[in-house]
Amino acid sequence: MCSTTELSARIVARGHLGRGRAGGLRGAAALGKHFGGAAWIFGFAVLSGGAGAVCSPPQQENVAQIPKESIEQVLSATDIVDLIQSYVPLKRAGSQFRANCPFHNEKTPSFYVNPARQSFHCFGCGKGGDAISFVRDYENLPFMEAVRKLAGRAGVVIREEENDPEADRKRKSKGRLLDLHREAAEFFHQQLLKAPEAAHAREYLKSRGFGREMAASWTVGWMPENAKTFLDWARSRKFSGRELVDSGICYLREEGNAASGIRMRFRDRLMFSIRNEIGDVIAFSGRQLREDPNSGKYVNSPETFIFRKSKVLFALDRAKKAILREKAALLCEGQLDVISCHELGVDHAIAPLGTAFTREHAKLLRRYTNHVLICFDADRAGLTATERVFRELVPEGLSVRVVTMPAGDDPDTYLKSHGVEGFRQLLTGAREFFDFKLEKARADGLLDSAAGRAAALTECAAMLSLMSDFASRENQINVVAAYLQTSATVLRGEIKKIKSRPQREYQDRTDGAAEIMPPAEPTPLHRIVAFLCHLALTSAAAQHLLGEQFETLHEAARWLEGIPLLESILTAAPDPASNASVNAFLGSLPESDRLALMRDAVLEGVPQDGMLAAEHALALLSGTVLQRRDAAVKAALKEPGISPQRTVELLEETKEISALMRGIGQRSEFDDELPASTFRPKQPEWKKRFERNGKS
Repeated sequence: MCSTTELSARIVARGHLGRGRAGGLRGAAALGKHFGGAAWIFGFAVLSGGAGAVCSPPQQENVAQIPKESIEQVLSATDIVDLIQSYVPLKRAGSQFRANCPFHNEKTPSFYVNPARQSFHCFGCGKGGDAISFVRDYENLPFMEAVRKLAGRAGVVIREEENDPEADRKRKSKGRLLDLHREAAEFFHQQLLKAPEAAHAREYLKSRGFGREMAASWTVGWMPENAKTFLDWARSRKFSGRELVDSGICYLREEGNAASGIRMRFRDRLMFSIRNEIGDVIAFSGRQLREDPNSGKYVNSPETFIFRKSKVLFALDRAKKAILREKAALLCEGQLDVISCHELGVDHAIAPLGTAFTREHAKLLRRYTNHVLICFDADRAGLTATERVFRELVPEGLSVRVVTMPAGDDPDTYLKSHGVEGFRQLLTGAREFFDFKLEKARADGLLDSAAGRAAALTECAAMLSLMSDFASRENQINVVAAYLQTSATVLRGEIKKIKSRPQREYQDRTDGAAEIMPPAEPTPLHRIVAFLCHLALTSAAAQHLLGEQFETLHEAARWLEGIPLLESILTAAPDPASNASVNAFLGSLPESDRLALMRDAVLEGVPQDGMLAAEHALALLSGTVLQRRDAAVKAALKEPGISPQRTVELLEETKEISALMRGIGQRSEFDDELPASTFRPKQPEWKKRFERNGKS
């Protein structure tokens, strides 16, 4: 057993929030330790001097390949503001620049770039470092590859020491594959423009309204029917048969037998260049020009050393700035749909390669937006694909709306017949996913019978259980319940049964190739959430209070890693008085470091006053949220060109935040977005007890 005073002491001792102004200063010092010398001062990121501000190569990599002098030369030749600006739009904030963080999902900018120190730091997720670390983290590159990429960008010739032949071989192989794809894209394009045999390809593009300029802009090409044409070109460019096979453009006649000869993967097809986020050609998608029932409409390159389908979306390199501007991504079905959209100014359009949309694609989109509009064909295949994409998007916290295309239309044909304004009206009328799904089911007569509604309830409950955003899910529960003529309570019960299944079977079937990422180092704020999990498992009163407050808690801090675990506890509601009930719940969870962290907390014992301890922890989180918003508002006040009306609004908001913070009696140097509703611990009784216990 431990007293509330001891619990409070533990929270502070472990680096949680202090009380009052002095506590805030202590929090800043602790924050500097967690974020490698970074502190939050007057709404600006300040990185401490010394080596902490520069990314050092990780110990496990063989860094002796590039001398220290060459690395320093690359950093000296790279302006970090220009570099990061090429990936995400930056806005000046005093002497620094800021943006929404490209490494995690957020609405309020907490990502800062310091041109004086040539460093960056995010106060939402803790990412930070120099130009090399940015490229390394953003593009998921090994340290050495990030250095080489920056060297090429800056025109720096680096001297490498040949002490790792295998790494050197891979680097050269990757360079050759990128060269092959870049040159092949231009070869295909020239074939489309000039080859007499490509007349039908040119006519097809013309019939779709695409001219020469469009083809040049998108490097659209044509692969000849005769394989000899391409192979002769490749030979003239000194590309080997092995490299052609490694690229996926060709394949072996007999798998594993290099002596069997090679075949062409693409013949007589329009060739679309598939590019990564920074514009390198890494694969191709070939569209059929003549009907062939034995061949797919689109044939894509297979996965290669430089191409992973789960990490690439067509036209994302062009669309990412527009997605940030529009605050949404428009997900289309095919390349021609995307090109039509971009050519007419709807430039936030992207497409998966085929129908293979995975959880990794959802994570990729989450870097840029919280909202996705799905604009697939209105046929049965399109509807099935829409549902499949929904199942991948919502676990990552993305909201989904569906654009209802008229039967027989796709974005390309609709744009040509109704123009860009008509298409934008269609986008404006996009519906929430469950409205779209159930309206279609009702129109088809599938909800006319009790059996049909029961089947729909089971299916919708399974899909609702995948939604990680608590508030959005609650809203959609009410929508679905109304369509199915049932109560929200019944639907929640079905969802609870699905979510409590030991292996969460339904979700596992839809996870695709999602990577298991190593757990992040827990921050003090994550430990507060772990403490709330501990309380929910050890105190019935705390569990009840947290259940009542969870919607607000989720809105305030859904970005925290432990929140989904807390939601699982509150949904399952194991009896804290029953070890068997708690152990059964723990056994149903996936093994992970987060679970280990939570189990460690369980060993600490049961607090004497679980309700008071829960109120204390909620107040700590509330102070954190308020401090984040306070810093964001103050930073907004310093932005150039702010209107008088906006200034008044922000000043009013600072007054409200200050009043709330005085009421809570907490100070925090962490920050995140403040939702419309904020925790307000009981006053003044709770505050008096808190202060009395803190002095005892």
